[in-house]
Amino acid sequence: MKIVLLDAATLGDDLDLSPLNKYGEVVAYPSTAPELVKERLEGAEVVLINKVKLNENTVGDNDTLKIICIAATGFDNVDLEFMKKKGIGVCNVVGYSTDSVAQLTVSMVLSLATHLPEYNAFVESGEYSKGSVANKLTPVYHEIAGKTWGIVGLGNIGKKVAAVAEAFGCKVIANKRNPVEGYDCTDIDTLCKNADIITVHTPLNDGTRNLINEERIAMMKPDAIVVNVARGAVCDERALCNAVKEGRLGGIGVDVYTAEPFREDSPYYEVRNMANVCLTPHMAWGSKEARERCLSDMMQSIDAFLRGEKRSRLV
Repeated sequence: MKIVLLDAATLGDDLDLSPLNKYGEVVAYPSTAPELVKERLEGAEVVLINKVKLNENTVGDNDTLKIICIAATGFDNVDLEFMKKKGIGVCNVVGYSTDSVAQLTVSMVLSLATHLPEYNAFVESGEYSKGSVANKLTPVYHEIAGKTWGIVGLGNIGKKVAAVAEAFGCKVIANKRNPVEGYDCTDIDTLCKNADIITVHTPLNDGTRNLINEERIAMMKPDAIVVNVARGAVCDERALCNAVKEGRLGGIGVDVYTAEPFREDSPYYEVRNMANVCLTPHMAWGSKEARERCLSDMMQSIDAFLRGEKRSRLV
């Protein structure tokens, strides 16, 4: 059996892929441009992808491919209807990155709320050592205890973040299409108006695209912190950046972008050096432990396929 990895570099150079060798021939490409996908899938029965788009244009009339394993929970990069017509199975991985993404989410919130980069820069610059005062207390920061933390999307990650937020003494409100018992669930507009901290964890679909738009950003408190670790297109990127540039938001933290990596024409490029902006290169999901769990989970889906069973199947 031939297995192809089309964007292996996104899994990290330190991840041991040798366990895949038990299946047969393994071909790993660090990355694959759209125009090369069809050629590289020739003869493959299994393909592992992270961000590569698979659809009618890139898969075409391939007659060997049997199963697609996505190294992620989100699957907006795969045309499920086309794969269903072709009889190609599609699997994703759920729950593997919960702790990793929750950790980055909370790290961003705390960094922005406490102005850690600015205080650290003051010490690194040598200014602290040259001074005569034992401390520095500007920019002013506030405790998050007692603040309202709004969580958009209450899946595994959202629930983990909610637990941490409550441990810090925050009041947690949440927005989810189907309210969850035990949580204070509300509509998205009410959440945007009332939350001091907003973290976004919802999947990208037709109902969530541009969910955090210009109108809702305008509803937010002028000192609100917004963190997006879901999908780039869940937020109106230009509106979000304009709000922080114009002082209409307290800070933003973003790990996901509509185009990755974002280029110099991205609104994020304009704000990347602002003190109240924390931008990371789509790494929230990628702790070593999470990536190891991800590979293990995909292999379990391949094993199930070889036994004639379905596991973690989207189609």
